[in-house]
Amino acid sequence: MKKVLDTVDQRTNLVGENRLELLLFRINSTQLFAINVFKVKEVVKLPSLNAMPGSHPNIAGVANIRGQSIPVINLRGAIGFSQMPITADSNLIITEYNRSIQGFLVGKVEHIVNLTWGDIMPPPKTAGAHNYLTAITRLEEQGHSQLVSIIDVEKVLAEIINYDIRLSAGVLDETLAPEMPGRKVLIVDDSSTARRQVRETLAQLGIEIIEASDGLQALNLLKSWSDAGKDVTKELLMMITDAEMPEMDGYKLTSEVRADPRMASLYITLNTSLSGSFNNAMVEKVGCDQFISKFQPDLLVGVVQTRLRQLLG
Repeated sequence: MKKVLDTVDQRTNLVGENRLELLLFRINSTQLFAINVFKVKEVVKLPSLNAMPGSHPNIAGVANIRGQSIPVINLRGAIGFSQMPITADSNLIITEYNRSIQGFLVGKVEHIVNLTWGDIMPPPKTAGAHNYLTAITRLEEQGHSQLVSIIDVEKVLAEIINYDIRLSAGVLDETLAPEMPGRKVLIVDDSSTARRQVRETLAQLGIEIIEASDGLQALNLLKSWSDAGKDVTKELLMMITDAEMPEMDGYKLTSEVRADPRMASLYITLNTSLSGSFNNAMVEKVGCDQFISKFQPDLLVGVVQTRLRQLLG
């Protein structure tokens, strides 16, 4: 499997072209699950684990990988199934999300598939608000069709790690505070957990939040406003978008907005759990104004204040 991941750095040309690659794996015998390859550092056979007394029930232990201690999350337990037993087929998917490294205990790791974000669909609304999926897709391989469930890793991590939305002392510019209530920000993210984190952070400032769960939904909303004669840049203080989303990713969304003269000057911030160095290059390529990695309330508020200062001149 390591050979499969050796070329991850060469795959970055997929992003920005509304494409993605998914790493497929199993946590039970009947279903296929996936996460984006760009979140994966490596895949290894599950090493021996050291227990962590008092840790969250879904922390299986700590693995030592080349001198680094990595918490291991029992993914099957974390998404609502029974805890996954450790067997000879157990593997560890090591990932980097939100500036932290963690491993996910899974079963058999299958292979990588190359798709477009147009192939990715939101989970059905009947799945309820508490499911652990950001999206689903269907694979046709060797004459066989199979549903693939894409894990909402940010939701999994938020239930294990306590993300604090409180702002540090001195972050809020008191001279700007009176200007913030009633300002509107469009949040675009397929993770309901990520949207909630941003919404609750900015709500402390009196910011009014409008939400979209994917790039296409956001683009259609902005176009409908423009078609109705509204000035999008006056309606919104800014748009904060994730990178990876079904239907249309954040890079493609930004490119589409920049290509429409009615909204081309909209202030856009990329807010993603992907690696900073990669995203800095993509921000320049597609024309975002700012990039911040998830989840950093102080930086999020800082970006809002920077934009407000620009408007107030």
